[in-house]
Amino acid sequence: MNKYIKIFVAAVLIILGVYMMFFTRNVGWGVVVFLLSGILVFMFFKNEYILMSFWFLRKQKIGKAVYWLGKIRNYTSQLHKSQYGYYHYLKGLCLAQEHPSKMEPLMRKALEYGLNMKQDRAMAYLNLAAVAISKGRKQEGQKFLEESRKLDKAGLMTEQIKAMKDQLKMPSMQKHMHNPHMRKRGKFF
Repeated sequence: MNKYIKIFVAAVLIILGVYMMFFTRNVGWGVVVFLLSGILVFMFFKNEYILMSFWFLRKQKIGKAVYWLGKIRNYTSQLHKSQYGYYHYLKGLCLAQEHPSKMEPLMRKALEYGLNMKQDRAMAYLNLAAVAISKGRKQEGQKFLEESRKLDKAGLMTEQIKAMKDQLKMPSMQKHMHNPHMRKRGKFF
């Protein structure tokens, strides 16, 4: 549902609630209508599809999270600006398992739009560090790891950050490095 339709319906419900409370003296129904309008105003700022996607990601059901994110066809018309970052963040987390290289632009967009919670920003930086290290960009990966460590005040990701730093210390293998014993090999031997 378009975000402006939600606000319009909430305004109509508020007017209906005022009418019921003051003109028809149905105070109980007026309060119920006000509560319904409050739910719609809440859904204007926190989209229901993103909330459902967060719920299923917490339950480790990535397929259902992708399903609920798929219901957002045009994020600029369906979401409030404060939710743009979380939309890209969730899409990146859903792609992290199968396609880590496709996750990088989504996490960068999520950080560009802004994430409210420090833990979410720390997770985004940690994922960017993983992609940078896997592509051989160690300095960029180190920078992202430091940023993630600064944002992780609760210490929830210390093990992952430590594992990534250990991975940084390992020597990188070149993509086209050949076996040194194969150099002396002849044409037929």
